[in-house]
Amino acid sequence: MWLPVALGTGAAGYFALPVEPGLAIGWLAVTAGLVAIAIAALSPARVIASLLAALLLGFGLAKLREASVATPVLNQAIVAHLTARIVSIEPRERGARLVLDEVRSGAFAPGQTPRRVRVMVPGGAEFRPGNWISLTAGLDAPSAPVAPGASDFGRWLYFNSIGATGFSYGRARAIAPAHEPGLWDGVSQGVEDLRVRMTARIHAALPGSMGGIAASLITGTRGSISEEDDAALRDAGLAHALSISGLHMALVGGGIFWLLRALLAAIPAVALRYPIKKWAAVAALLASAFYLAISGAAPPAVRAFVMLATMMTAVLLDRPALTMRSLALAAAILLLARPEVVIDAGFQMSFAAVAALLAVAEWEQSRERQNPRGMLYRYVHGILMTSLVASLATAPFTLFYFERAAHYAVLGNLIAMPVMGFWIMPAAALSVLLMPLGLERLPLELMGQGIGVMVDMGRWVSGLPGSVSLVSAMPLATLILMSLGGLWLAIWRRGWRWWGAAPMLAGVILAFLAPRPDILVASDAVTIAVRGDDGLLHFVRKPRNNFVAREWLKRDGDGREVAEAIGIPGLRCDGLGCVVNRPPIIAAGLRPEALSEDCARAVVVINAAQGLCKGPAVVIDQKKAAEGQGWSINLLSLPSASSVREWRGQRPWVPNADE
Repeated sequence: MWLPVALGTGAAGYFALPVEPGLAIGWLAVTAGLVAIAIAALSPARVIASLLAALLLGFGLAKLREASVATPVLNQAIVAHLTARIVSIEPRERGARLVLDEVRSGAFAPGQTPRRVRVMVPGGAEFRPGNWISLTAGLDAPSAPVAPGASDFGRWLYFNSIGATGFSYGRARAIAPAHEPGLWDGVSQGVEDLRVRMTARIHAALPGSMGGIAASLITGTRGSISEEDDAALRDAGLAHALSISGLHMALVGGGIFWLLRALLAAIPAVALRYPIKKWAAVAALLASAFYLAISGAAPPAVRAFVMLATMMTAVLLDRPALTMRSLALAAAILLLARPEVVIDAGFQMSFAAVAALLAVAEWEQSRERQNPRGMLYRYVHGILMTSLVASLATAPFTLFYFERAAHYAVLGNLIAMPVMGFWIMPAAALSVLLMPLGLERLPLELMGQGIGVMVDMGRWVSGLPGSVSLVSAMPLATLILMSLGGLWLAIWRRGWRWWGAAPMLAGVILAFLAPRPDILVASDAVTIAVRGDDGLLHFVRKPRNNFVAREWLKRDGDGREVAEAIGIPGLRCDGLGCVVNRPPIIAAGLRPEALSEDCARAVVVINAAQGLCKGPAVVIDQKKAAEGQGWSINLLSLPSASSVREWRGQRPWVPNADE
């Protein structure tokens, strides 16, 4: 049970490095891991050798995975005319977002063309995956984290071989293919084209946000969900309903298994002569595999499919299904194939929730059953326990990645899950079955009505007083301690399992004691926030980068709008810039003429122009702000600054500042 944990730890160790290791290091780690496996098979020290093998394999495979997806990353904004092949299409409210590969353009330096780019285009409905297009696009480097410790979106794009993002100028036009696709490309294009066509049929029957939610449940495409509906479901603890995972896979696979077995059991001539249970298991496996393919195969969906496949395979072999071991198997498969999922929020939350649920289920099974209850009691008790346990298990990850906690998640799931299980998902399955016949509109409309009810429930729950709490961003060490403690609690079955509470408690204490930045500076050197005496962040002027400003407030656990946070007591501004007249004095200049006076008076000098001065403890000009990709400053006895680039390290997904 600890081998997947060791695999994940090895992969996480690779991502924690400040400098990218060479490819030879990756091969050496994999080779050493294979040697450790041989030692484990022959040595009495099997446990230690096995864990060491998993650690080495996790690290080595992460590096080899990086080498297999490696792409040049754009360093600065350009306008390029390019031709490329469409890999995937995601409908948006205004146009579509395309992922393109086999990019060809003279705008890139030799050897610096990204393997893939992602662009927003107007329209897009006329294209299909595999089409070749020509367009002119404004491209830029994938966005950096908004502050040290924030989510690194550029790293996620890099492991999808995307080295640039942007938007098209005008519409793209179709061109003749540069070559015919190979076998694997043809299969991938066929699956992706099926997803696009199904998504289009869904939106034709259910326009707007309802169609977006329906598409997210069937094909895993979430681009058209309105912010209001997304926020309502998230704040009601129902965000998991929009991400294809165990709930949806169980409803599809388990529903097919139960329905087919029930239908066959109603025919005595078949039920008495043939293994109808195994037939139903095969049908459930095939239906779940199809659902996995059209859903995009996100890590939570893969985890759910592996667990369901393990259970159905056990039925075929007349063996019991060991659920916690099937979870470990799913984790091992994902980590071996895609080690980067170890830093993915969906992977972490999915496995944390299921591990906790299985641990509680095993504990309940070990208790003596007395006074058996009725079916309704068991159903309500199951929803309550599932919601409570899953909410507690995923709380550290929710707080770390989203800086918010939904307090009525149990209530939201109690009233909404019956709608999901008995209304929405059966209608979704029926619509997919009827889609080849062109008869999907009626079940999709029925599904839309159920979605409307669920969204209304989400709005009601999220509107209750105190439904959501905002918290400041937690340090990574807190998440690591909470994760290790939770794994210790979930995996062990003996009394020492409770030792896992110690690192979890340490993580909570660390979260409360973690210092918050006193000053934040964006890469434009104009968007600047200073922490006031009230403990809140205040912008010294109207931010140029509103997205970064909003993210800073969110990470600080601050629910104010950006406009409400502009200005701070002691702030004085003129045509050259602003000064916060308080100890220590902070200068935020706009022009180089302000540097001489600011450097003579202030302890921290930030200037949107380029220039240097001596004296202040911290000086950040326009060039330094851009090269650092943003800065965080702490005003201790000796003020110190740390940049986003320093936090990201010298890794291939971080553009070179010297280029």
